[in-house]
Amino acid sequence: MAENKPSCAFKTSIGGQALIEGILMRGPKKQAIVCRTTEGLVEKVEELHPLREKNAFFGWPLVRGCVTFLSSLVNGMRALTYSASLIPLEEQGEPDKLDQWISEHFPEEKAEKLIIYVAVVLGIALSVFLFIFLPTFLVSAIRPLTRSYLIRNLSEGLLKVVILLVYMSLVARTKDIRRLFAYHGAEHKTIFCYEHGKELTVENAREEPRFHPRCGTSFLLVVVLVSILVNATVRVANPFARVGCHLLLLPVVVGISYEINRWCGLHDNLLSRILSAPGKWLQRITTNEPEDDMLECAIRSLQLVIPEEVGSDVWGKG
Repeated sequence: MAENKPSCAFKTSIGGQALIEGILMRGPKKQAIVCRTTEGLVEKVEELHPLREKNAFFGWPLVRGCVTFLSSLVNGMRALTYSASLIPLEEQGEPDKLDQWISEHFPEEKAEKLIIYVAVVLGIALSVFLFIFLPTFLVSAIRPLTRSYLIRNLSEGLLKVVILLVYMSLVARTKDIRRLFAYHGAEHKTIFCYEHGKELTVENAREEPRFHPRCGTSFLLVVVLVSILVNATVRVANPFARVGCHLLLLPVVVGISYEINRWCGLHDNLLSRILSAPGKWLQRITTNEPEDDMLECAIRSLQLVIPEEVGSDVWGKG
């Protein structure tokens, strides 16, 4: 059943991320992590210092997309690691051998940072394998699909979309990820409640839609779709050369995808709704209906990052 979408009082730049039994909310000046533990809610608030404040170059169109993407990966992994550390020791699994080796050979603070950066690199490497190497080499192995660059590029693009949908559908089946996706739904409902000018209560947030047009999940799907168009310019047959070209074009893909998401967030017309629709469809996999205690986490984390200056968190500002 379609969810009703009341008109927004405004569009906020505040965004969030689901954590292990918690929520990260990122505002224009600070970010807040709120997690539920056996002892109640645990809060952690940090000041934000965007790179564009240090150098205007990092705020340029296309460049800002790559900077935001990498920054979100690092900050998100750091927040996930923190939320995992709040799990009772008896419920925590054994760290993998790489994490153990890093912990044994580096000081605690440096080891923690190194583990986060290694996780980010491995995450990027997995994405590159799934969405660049795998489609390129699978299509290259099917002779009829390589006779035309057009058919080849379209086949690789279609395979990327299938891989994304299958991957998301499989991980969504696990118990822990189902709870994570429920916190994702809580994040969306809370932001909608704030944008609609309602009092931030569990009752009000519960009534909001869980599919948000400016979700980071939508960004992932836009990246895949934009890569189909950008990589269509690659007209080399050797699969290794094609992979190299796709890697070189990756910053362009990320930069364009960010600008599309930014534009869609600033506009509400037929084109923006069409461009946002695939991402909202994907959210049927990556969001679940949250429980009330999840909404409490999301509401508290949002309250901690709402700026004192009214309107300074309007989407697209700065």
